[in-house]
Amino acid sequence: MGSGYKIFVGKINYKGWAKNKMIYDTIIIGGGPAGLSSAIYSSRARLNTLIIEKAGCGGLIAMTDFLENYPGFESGINGFELTSKMEQQARNFGTKIVYGEVLSIETKETLKKVILADKTYITKTIIVASGSNFKKLGVRGEVEFIGKGVSYCATCDGPFFKNKEVAVIGGGDSALQEALFLTKFVNKVFLVHRRDKFRATQILQERVLGEPKIEVVFDSIVEEITGSEFVEKVKIKNVKSNMVKEIALNGVFIFIGWTPNTNFLTQNKITLDEKGYIVTDDQMKTSMDGIFACGDVRKKILRQVVTAAGDGAVASISAQKHIESD
Repeated sequence: MGSGYKIFVGKINYKGWAKNKMIYDTIIIGGGPAGLSSAIYSSRARLNTLIIEKAGCGGLIAMTDFLENYPGFESGINGFELTSKMEQQARNFGTKIVYGEVLSIETKETLKKVILADKTYITKTIIVASGSNFKKLGVRGEVEFIGKGVSYCATCDGPFFKNKEVAVIGGGDSALQEALFLTKFVNKVFLVHRRDKFRATQILQERVLGEPKIEVVFDSIVEEITGSEFVEKVKIKNVKSNMVKEIALNGVFIFIGWTPNTNFLTQNKITLDEKGYIVTDDQMKTSMDGIFACGDVRKKILRQVVTAAGDGAVASISAQKHIESD
């Protein structure tokens, strides 16, 4: 146990609201890299720590077949393997993990409620690490070929498509940046956008239009992704002429935006930005006292496993300091 930390008792009787109920020192909503890292730090400091995870620990990175930019694994590591190690490490320090969907949170004085469909948990602090989900096209073949040619992360998966042909779907900054990144590996990128002009910044547009490996396909949408074991073709339709054609390729990278998982916070006074991400300071504090946020659910410039882990550690330390000050 690190020096300077107090040992906090997890079962305390409070009059009224939380009488005779288990009171956690911290409840972490979400079991991805941010939440797991936060749990490791909190449990190691002997805080009574609970993770509430909707499905399975690991988050979106657990879907990544090969992760080579996380420090410490010189030959890379499978995303599921990495997050499984994180989960076990958190459990080893005493983190409890339960599965269920958080519907809402409530606060009263120094205590907070985390409400699920069938149970309510009480805690001194909350760390929101619920992450975000990539927006999907919603076309046939998309879900079936995730990890088999369909990707939402060029940084993660681009090197697997060396000397191949791929499509990038989208017209914003992310789509153009990822298309340019992919040109380091692939022979050709079909950049498919539903409008007749990009929404990205002008300098990115200039770079894309000047890149010989990129073929821009304006006014077009993807109707279907097909293949046998892996992606082989995409069917696209021109929205002006209604003409449909197939393009033979090996991968489809989708960058049409992200959706933060903050629906359960809509009735709270936690400040969100215009896209629904939680606004925090550099200590991961939200606008509500005793509630912190970390990882992809908060407003930030870089969403990677390494930054999520750092966020989680900071959120844990901030939660500890909050408990000590009460």
